[in-house]
Amino acid sequence: MKNEKVSVIGCGNLGRSIAKGLLEHQDFNSGNLIAIRRKLHLIEDLKNLGADVTNDNLYAVRNSNIILLAVKPYNVGKIISEIKPEVKEGQHILVSLATGLGTAEISDMLDHKIPVFRGMPNIAANIRESVTCICGRNTTQEQTEKIKFIFDAIGESLIINEELMEAATILGACGIAFVFRFIRAMIQGGIQIGFDANTANQIVSQTVKGAAEMLQKNSNHPESEIDKVTTPKGCTIVGLNEMEHQGFSSSLIKGIVSSFQKIEK
Repeated sequence: MKNEKVSVIGCGNLGRSIAKGLLEHQDFNSGNLIAIRRKLHLIEDLKNLGADVTNDNLYAVRNSNIILLAVKPYNVGKIISEIKPEVKEGQHILVSLATGLGTAEISDMLDHKIPVFRGMPNIAANIRESVTCICGRNTTQEQTEKIKFIFDAIGESLIINEELMEAATILGACGIAFVFRFIRAMIQGGIQIGFDANTANQIVSQTVKGAAEMLQKNSNHPESEIDKVTTPKGCTIVGLNEMEHQGFSSSLIKGIVSSFQKIEK
């Protein structure tokens, strides 16, 4: 990726996180990144890291070969109409982070058969712990690896079929809010049984972090890890059973499905 020139159109929270991840990556040349935002003073820190900052979309496209559209879905059509005259087949790759816009729809807007990718990160991108699901159209394996490199700079990424992108949005992007709500409930419970808020937060945050890392490193099913904690007639199984009696798992599943049904509409 040393020679790849990347422009990030729309350096809000997400676009800025991606840009910063690339700028601080040892295998990316920071001088090859163009950050675009209307209010340039808001991305001054990216300039200090070596990026070329501008509010000119056409300049960015002319001087890059990978274009990231980190804008709201309702702005994608307008920006594509603007940059389309500068987009060249055989030269450019377009990556959209917009929810709900398929690669076929984006390709139709372009009137070019250039490679088009969709990426769906989550807000943990700002600490480089995002999970990003990626799909593409008219792409090669080499191009896919380049786009995967970009998103690996802000966490972990995986390639999926496009028909699963809406589901990926719910499980990965919306899912982080579901996890935060679970954490909040655990902290509230900790306060009720005697801890102050800060101590409860510290215990719960590290507990959740440890649980997630155990699953990643051990590659076990969650139930096999639960079995290590639940002793006969112990307090853990009593708590788990009470949560299930109150609908814990079914409520979470119903929430995920409801969110998915909403995005499908």
